[in-house]
Amino acid sequence: MRTLKPISEQQFNFEVNEMSWNNESDLFFLTNGLGCVYVLSFPDLVQRHVVKAHPGTCICIEFAPSGHYFAVGSADASVSLWDLENLACVQTYTRLDWPVRALSFSYDGKMLASGSEDLYVDIADVTTGEKITDIPIEAATFTVAWHPKQYLLAFACDDKEQFDRKRDTGNLKVFGFSSE
Repeated sequence: MRTLKPISEQQFNFEVNEMSWNNESDLFFLTNGLGCVYVLSFPDLVQRHVVKAHPGTCICIEFAPSGHYFAVGSADASVSLWDLENLACVQTYTRLDWPVRALSFSYDGKMLASGSEDLYVDIADVTTGEKITDIPIEAATFTVAWHPKQYLLAFACDDKEQFDRKRDTGNLKVFGFSSE
């Protein structure tokens, strides 16, 4: 039987919250509790850059389909949009009141969904930062995902059972279907 082993290991002196490869798979990005995004080369995991992205903990990271941008969600309740080539912040979205736990770009990269403990999912225009809409929900959402080819957004809420508030129930919801 073949044994699988780690090909590389890197030790950090801080919490690592989320990680992602860039679209070309030659860089590895990780968010941390110090408000930074670490950029490592891959596969050798050599540190290339450290970006101070937020004053609070950076929780999540997501790359746009084009590969030109990435978004970072933070405990400071904001989302920052970054130009990948220059590692420069080009936009900040500040409509949420709770830490941003989940991000997803639409298939064409024009919209960005942000999930948190707020009672709505925020949908922003990536270029202008303006609110396109918000989706009202009844509980925190910790995961959001756009369909790869359509304007359909799936998200899961941390709902409670109607008759037993101590009992968790997970609900998957999809937004964007026609109401007809």
